[in-house]
Amino acid sequence: MTVTIVGSQLGDEGKGGVVDLYGDAADVVVRYQGGDNAGHTVVEGDEEYKLSLVPSGAVRDKVGVLGNGCVVNPETLFDEMDALRERGLDPDVRLARRAHVIFPYHRALDGIEEEAKSDSDAEVGTTGRGIGPTYEDKVGRRGVRVGDLLDPDVLREKLEYVVPQKRALAEEVYGVETGEEFDVDALYEQYREYGERLAEEDMTVDAGDFLGDRIDSGKNVMFEGAQGTVIDIDHGNYPYVTSSNPTAGGAATGTGVSPGVVGGGEVIGIVKAYLTRVGSGPLPTELGGVAGDTPGYDEQGEGENEELAEYIREEGGEYGTVTGRPRRVGWLDVPMLRHAARTNGFTGLAVNHVDVLAGLDEVKVGHSYDLDGEELFTMPATTERWGRCEPNLRSFDGWEDVDWDAVAEQGYDAIPANARRYLDYVSDQLDTDVYAVGVGPGREQTVVLEDPFE
Repeated sequence: MTVTIVGSQLGDEGKGGVVDLYGDAADVVVRYQGGDNAGHTVVEGDEEYKLSLVPSGAVRDKVGVLGNGCVVNPETLFDEMDALRERGLDPDVRLARRAHVIFPYHRALDGIEEEAKSDSDAEVGTTGRGIGPTYEDKVGRRGVRVGDLLDPDVLREKLEYVVPQKRALAEEVYGVETGEEFDVDALYEQYREYGERLAEEDMTVDAGDFLGDRIDSGKNVMFEGAQGTVIDIDHGNYPYVTSSNPTAGGAATGTGVSPGVVGGGEVIGIVKAYLTRVGSGPLPTELGGVAGDTPGYDEQGEGENEELAEYIREEGGEYGTVTGRPRRVGWLDVPMLRHAARTNGFTGLAVNHVDVLAGLDEVKVGHSYDLDGEELFTMPATTERWGRCEPNLRSFDGWEDVDWDAVAEQGYDAIPANARRYLDYVSDQLDTDVYAVGVGPGREQTVVLEDPFE
């Protein structure tokens, strides 16, 4: 049995918490794309774990796999694993030998290129972790893979091929002075040692075989996507996207199992009850704005809904897990969700942060868009057209703030009636049942209607 967890919006929907919620029944939890740009917070009892690379299931003693669709920074991986061990956990993490490796020159070039783009207002808002440049090398057939770290001769050969190219790019194109991050000898010694540790701890696998064997033997496997549908490299609002496929199809290409395995299981769409975004790009239902990120904000100044945006941001703790950057805040965008439901084939929904909106007199959603006099019910294919969309808002009566812990214990009927009407609307629009409702950050603060593994 497989369950795939997919963000339906722009990331930060609470995917890690849902992985943790359903994690008891999973034997293996697999990340299928992204790298250490994908921050997720998991709350276990009184403990909070902030992870950026280790799969969420590691805090629940599950086998974690970083699939071939991931890009891996070994330093981050070992730091996170060591930190978890210091807190009394024993994470069992395996790396796909086909996964690509992030090097210091990737991180350096990430910052250099983003700074260059800022001169023309074309910056994407990367985390500076080297994710994009590593995927560029993967597609350019000059990448170094996890399996290469296990063979010092192969590692040396590949570094001697690629590093001079990167040094020339930094020095001759961008005019930047380079250091050890572009030095073949230093990189070789550092990453050879990483390879030795990977071998000593028997951490590398052929992901497709490893997962296929477990699925064939009846094990439960959960595929964990990072980021969200609308920053998918193919299906998102390009170029304000990540460099991989967070959508459900990426679970197949990023792990080595077949599309039938993914499609034959459950695909759970994670929905935040409102909308957030880190970085630039359109956001038709945005409330207020964030200086440096919201298009036109610096010229236009604060909007009439600035106070409401700040209230939701503070109540929801809407700051990036990895970067700490304030997230832009907007009403729920239903055309975005319709696009995500079609792209991913959701069989169930988990709606998070319903409690954050409690206490508002009125809650709104963007039901459709108006573009050049035409009503649209899903996202346009181009970012330019999406940026010109005006939301047609639909209003709902707000719901009271209640004892959400008690609600989680008592079940769905204890959710305030107006919040249930809101949830019914989302379910109806996506023609998908709600499986879970998050009413707080902890696993126990979730109302569970369906367990996808049962």
